[in-house]
Amino acid sequence: MGTPYETDVVAWAHEQAALLRSGNLSAIDAVHIAEEIDDVAKAQRRELKNRMSVLLAHLLKWKFQPDHRGNSWVSTIRLQRDEIGDALDEMPRLKHAFDDERLLKAIWRNAVTMAQDETRLSFPGTWIWSIEQVLDKDFWPD
Repeated sequence: MGTPYETDVVAWAHEQAALLRSGNLSAIDAVHIAEEIDDVAKAQRRELKNRMSVLLAHLLKWKFQPDHRGNSWVSTIRLQRDEIGDALDEMPRLKHAFDDERLLKAIWRNAVTMAQDETRLSFPGTWIWSIEQVLDKDFWPD
């Protein structure tokens, strides 16, 4: 076998990909390949969580600090919506992450923490908008 998984995961991944492409299935490291595939799904979910948290933090600031609204917030809100939309289009299964109450609570908690750290204001402890509203390009809370 080539490079051990524990030594250099990047070199290992290239070697495993070459083995798979060549059809040399008896030489693959199936256990670690399965772990890496699981990690891809986890990474995409983390990315969704982080982008949603940033988006919500900016929507909270937009709603509760109307005098501070500016192009920077508009740009961040649009970018996060676009990136989340692209991810959901490319990976439709990722939409099921929104069915996870624990994840939704963590997203809201992160968003509130970000917004509070920047504004020193208090924000609602639970979601005040639907997922559909948050992702709607025409939704700008007043």
